[in-house]
Amino acid sequence: MGERRTSLVATLVLIGITACWGSTFFLIHDLLDRIPTLDFLAVRFTIAGLLLLVVAPRAVLRLSASARRQAVVLGGLYGVAQILQTAGLAHTPASVSGFITGMYVVATPLFAAVLLRNKITGTTWAAVLLAFAGLAVLTLDGFSIGYGEALTFVAAMLYALHIVGLGAWSNARDALGLAILQVVMVAVICLVASAPGGIVLPDNRQDWLAVVYMAVFPAALALLGQTWAQAHLSATRTAIVMSMEPVFAAFFAVLLGGESFTLRMATGGAMVLAAMLLVEVGPRRKIEGEVPHIAV
Repeated sequence: MGERRTSLVATLVLIGITACWGSTFFLIHDLLDRIPTLDFLAVRFTIAGLLLLVVAPRAVLRLSASARRQAVVLGGLYGVAQILQTAGLAHTPASVSGFITGMYVVATPLFAAVLLRNKITGTTWAAVLLAFAGLAVLTLDGFSIGYGEALTFVAAMLYALHIVGLGAWSNARDALGLAILQVVMVAVICLVASAPGGIVLPDNRQDWLAVVYMAVFPAALALLGQTWAQAHLSATRTAIVMSMEPVFAAFFAVLLGGESFTLRMATGGAMVLAAMLLVEVGPRRKIEGEVPHIAV
């Protein structure tokens, strides 16, 4: 019962994280009209990294050498994915970006099967395909392949690798230190990439509030929560739960972004929710939740 309860709490934490992520799509799309992509990410993750280091400076020191190397690898994957996704969003409608990013739902079990030799149940594959179909119904209204879409697709593959790696390496004891070092690594990557041209800072109070919000909740606390949750959930289950992100993106676009609610939103959102419930309440083979540890 304790293990089941912990799994439920981890799932609820991931749902909260996807809600935070979903709230950022229309904010980022608006900010990128005034702040370059790399500069926005550099400021956002620097604030997030400093906040976490101030709150828990000893958590990183308690990590073993191998755990630090793993955090650097994971932070590198996440940082490059953030850059590519955000750059792609500047050239892609937010709805299409949400759909392509959601392709990690399919890529994650494939990577887990190949890299970790996880055995994925038929029920889980059904949930994966249902979630992917729901994302298509929810977000797509015409589709073309261009520069922005290609960048976003590569970002989605990197997110899938990040989810698989975090599932293999995360544990409850090191979750805080792993999260902090990942955020710091993302900040370093973005600062190095943006430094040559100088960093453009927000120039008004509203933009600063948006950046600080995205630094604290969808960056610092979200990565901390994901790292802890993945110590208790398999990579594939994590990806299916996180496919709720475009559902929340559509919700916030209607609530705060002025978009109209449509039957397509309701249908796609219901399909993604059904996929998440299927994988949560359906039968699970024990081996699916077992994640082998890979040394680095």
